[in-house]
Amino acid sequence: MEPILSRIPHEAVASRALASVGYSKRLHALEIEFHRGGTYRYFEVPPVVHTQLLRAESKARYYNSRIRGKYRAIRVRSPRSVAPAR
Repeated sequence: MEPILSRIPHEAVASRALASVGYSKRLHALEIEFHRGGTYRYFEVPPVVHTQLLRAESKARYYNSRIRGKYRAIRVRSPRSVAPAR
């Protein structure tokens, strides 16, 4: 099954592991794109978790301790990974 295409805007973050982060207040969904590949959407994430992730000194450490394994997640396709139509 093909991953769904992400429509949540992302912003680049300074991190060795995370490339960008996006959040939808309407969906309560957090998306994280990783430098090593893959973009994942995490469900039922409170807005404060998104804010704290962006403010964290080590975003990878925050992700590992506060997000990874704590929320249901699916892999999504980043809009950047979609080839333009010809």
